[in-house]
Amino acid sequence: MVSVAVMGHGVVGSGVVEILLTHKQKLFSRLGEEIYVKKVLDLREFPDSPIADRFTKNFDDIINDLEIRVVVEVMGGLNPAYDYVKRCIKAGKSVVTSNKELVAAHGAELLELARQENVNFLFEASVGGGIPIIRPMNQCLVANNVDEIAGILNGTTNFILTKMIEDGMQFEDALKLAQDLGFAERNPAADIEGHDACRKICILASLAFGKHVYPEAVHTEGITNITLEDVKFAEKFGCVIKLIGRVKKLENGKIDIVTAPMLVPKKSQLANIDYEFNGIMVRGDCTGDVVFYGKGAGKLPTASAVCADIVDCCMHLKKRRFLFWADGDGSNIISVDDSVFGMYLRLNGEDAAAKAEKVFGKIQAIEDGKRGAVITEAMPMSEFNKKCDELTAGGVNILSTIRMGDL
Repeated sequence: MVSVAVMGHGVVGSGVVEILLTHKQKLFSRLGEEIYVKKVLDLREFPDSPIADRFTKNFDDIINDLEIRVVVEVMGGLNPAYDYVKRCIKAGKSVVTSNKELVAAHGAELLELARQENVNFLFEASVGGGIPIIRPMNQCLVANNVDEIAGILNGTTNFILTKMIEDGMQFEDALKLAQDLGFAERNPAADIEGHDACRKICILASLAFGKHVYPEAVHTEGITNITLEDVKFAEKFGCVIKLIGRVKKLENGKIDIVTAPMLVPKKSQLANIDYEFNGIMVRGDCTGDVVFYGKGAGKLPTASAVCADIVDCCMHLKKRRFLFWADGDGSNIISVDDSVFGMYLRLNGEDAAAKAEKVFGKIQAIEDGKRGAVITEAMPMSEFNKKCDELTAGGVNILSTIRMGDL
């Protein structure tokens, strides 16, 4: 029997406990031992839980219990999660987490600490919820040099954009619907401003390229400025708008990483991933494009990924799984000014398209009276911004700009 503790009994934590109890025989057949939930840490009372007697409000009941070998952190946030996880690892306990904020901020440090203590720190559920991605990248694709990763990594924004695209809803109405259905938090800033997706692409970039990528080093935009006009013009260009986290390895060995809305061609495998679903494309030099698709959040899908890591930790109590990357200082990341993209611009002004062609050179254009939209050739963002200034000086009002996703 392997004793485990679960820190947090919210949506994901309660799902983890539920699976560990209802799938006990399935997990026993896989592991050869029973996984016993010895403690659950939460400040609230759960008198109706079948294991109500195992709840505690005191972290010391977990850290001081030598029988607890694996600790599950599903509290979210950095405080007190970071301190608790660090102390558990130092106490010789393996840790499983679904906390993308924690992994994005402290992954390199916690992986190094786990290496020193000969325990495991696993986080499959931190990216993509129930979609297997960390383990496949770390094992199944290990023979590949990863050239690029791009993904729809946030179900809330994908739901909102899908409702705008398919039902013609305004952003504010689609957001309210997402909140009413439980897809968006009361304070949706982390989702709609791109921070959640940024943390996830940082984790994948760290894993793929071996150095920790901190979210603060990544240019991040959300979807709050996307309008129905943009959605309609994207349709005319044969594209849909998606919030994409993307990292690409360049010939000089550095990486180009960004989180931002992009116009994705309808022929792309990512274009038809809708509503709350996530999709992650990994481009390997041997496999080509591999796409992982599924529910990126939710009680049981995320809990399923957490439980897979629990089983993995239980199978490797005396042996570390090789999952590691070094700390990073950002020197391997190019400046956003050097990042190269084709760009979509929505314009307003007399002869806007003609003026845009004069400034940008070859473009694709759709005009609707004084309003219209153009797509430029790929160029560094610094050059694009200078040309935008020139276009504005020529009397054209730039209403929005969005990157083109070559996916």
